[in-house]
Amino acid sequence: MLRKEPTMSAITLDLPDDLAERLRSLADRLPRVLALGIHELDASPLQFAGTSEVLEFLVTLPSPEEILALRPSPKLQARMTELLEKNRTSGLAPEEREEIRHYEYAEHLVRMAKGRALAKLKAP
Repeated sequence: MLRKEPTMSAITLDLPDDLAERLRSLADRLPRVLALGIHELDASPLQFAGTSEVLEFLVTLPSPEEILALRPSPKLQARMTELLEKNRTSGLAPEEREEIRHYEYAEHLVRMAKGRALAKLKAP
């Protein structure tokens, strides 16, 4: 099966010099970089905030002690409290229910990481 090559358009951008230099080094991958950036922008920041905080922490390869000490940021805790209260009183919009699902997933990741961290600390 033949794949049709996408049509290409030229665009001109005014960018700060430092960013322009970084993009020059990515010239062969720039369409992919832009597509990924647009995809990231399209994702609701609220929906992924808790998950991204957790993932950003975990990719630093923290020690077991650091994992066990992990707590939600004040901002994340406030948002969860707000959503839980709203759920109890007036109900959540579909986007807010999706947001809660993302936070639950982040909490699941943290619980798994804490379980493994505790096992490492208890191992002989």
